[in-house]
Parts: sequence; structure tokens; C-alpha cells
Amino acid sequence: MEYIPRLKDEYKNRVVKNLIKEFSYSNVMQAPKLQKIVLSRGVGDAIADKKLIDHAVDELSRIAGQKAVATVSKKDVASFKLRKGMPIGAKVTLRGDRMYEFLDRLITSALPRVRDFSGIKSDGFDGRGNYNLGITEQIIFPEINIDKVNRISGMDITFVTTAETDKEAKALLTELGLPFKKN
Repeated sequence: MEYIPRLKDEYKNRVVKNLIKEFSYSNVMQAPKLQKIVLSRGVGDAIADKKLIDHAVDELSRIAGQKAVATVSKKDVASFKLRKGMPIGAKVTLRGDRMYEFLDRLITSALPRVRDFSGIKSDGFDGRGNYNLGITEQIIFPEINIDKVNRISGMDITFVTTAETDKEAKALLTELGLPFKKN
């Protein structure tokens, strides 16, 4: 028997039906899907200390369960003492089963560990059906050992969907279990 992540199974069996009802699609393939989740983290102090990039890559790899890569600057910025090609951050792109596994861990174990958590803001949509979520502390993830963290920093999580509008994307992410704040 093949392993299928819980949220992937739930998407196929429940979420698609609810989205078809809500938006009256004529075809199952019109229902929006989650394409990928991108975790990214900028490390501004990496100009002075190159080891910070290694720590960021290591932490993102632990959180995602997949190897992260260092991102490099695209151009020179003299005021920041930045040269083209210098590592300035880390990112990892999740697709398929790993994406659903990460989303499940984010919803069930990481977000409830945020201090004074009352839901995530619903103003992070970009107008094309993608959602950006900022997290202020990486220690909300159970994979991170708080004793080995050299610096607490945040990260950005981008949910890329096939939805055409923000309303459809919000409905998809709400059905998958993201706890949006009630306005």
C-alpha cells in the first residue's frame, strides 16, 4: 500500500467537492490546487559573517525536510557593502507529497505554538491567487532545537496556487486548514 499524505487525500476527497459547490465549476479540473510552497529567509548580516548562511540553510532544510539552497545577490549595492553573487539568504521549494506534509505540520504543530495566536492575516494575497505568510520566529517549528539556535529570525512562506482570484485561493487554503482571522 502506498503512503498518501493526510492533506493530499483530504484535498482529493473533500476539498475539491466543496470548491466545486462553492464556485460552481463545470469540471473537476477547474478547482484550484496548491502547486508549491516556497520557504525563504533573508540573512542581512551574512555580509559580515558567512557562517550565518550555513545556519539558515541548515534550519530551513530541517524545517522543510528537503535540502535548502543559498540565494545570492543579483547586483552590487554599495551602501550595503554588497557585491553581485554574494550569498544573502536561503530558500527551499516544496512540491508534491513533501508540500502537503509541510503544510500539515505547519497547521497542526507550528502555528499553534505562536505566542498569542489568533489566526493568520488574510491580507497577504497578491491578486493572482498566491498567498504570502511571514513568520517572526523559526523556533515555532518542532524540528528546531532551541538550544542550538544562534539567532532568532523569521522567514517568509509563499503558497502558490492555480487559483485565478484571491477569493478562490482563500477558499482553497481555508478548506486545507489554514486558520485565517475572522474579520
